[in-house]
Amino acid sequence: MPDADLRQRIKEMLVKNLMLQVTPEQIGDDLPLFGPNGLGLDSIDALELVVSMEKTFGVGVPNSEVAGRALRTVNTIQDYILEKGGQISQTGKQIDKPE
Repeated sequence: MPDADLRQRIKEMLVKNLMLQVTPEQIGDDLPLFGPNGLGLDSIDALELVVSMEKTFGVGVPNSEVAGRALRTVNTIQDYILEKGGQISQTGKQIDKPE
């Protein structure tokens, strides 16, 4: 899947699962997700985001240190998914990896 498609799927996941009042197109790839200078997500949103990433991309976030690094922007989420080998089909459903 091309990087632009993965970033779009991440943005769609953010809007849908966190019930954001913006469209995916309004979320910049490097826009901070947390804090007053970005989307303004909080710790509850972070938990929802971790669950959504696991369901959508098959990639878990093991602890808050990793979350702090991986969940900064759409680009850092994309990098983390690619690093961990998360795979999704064209429909956005997780592809089960062979054991």
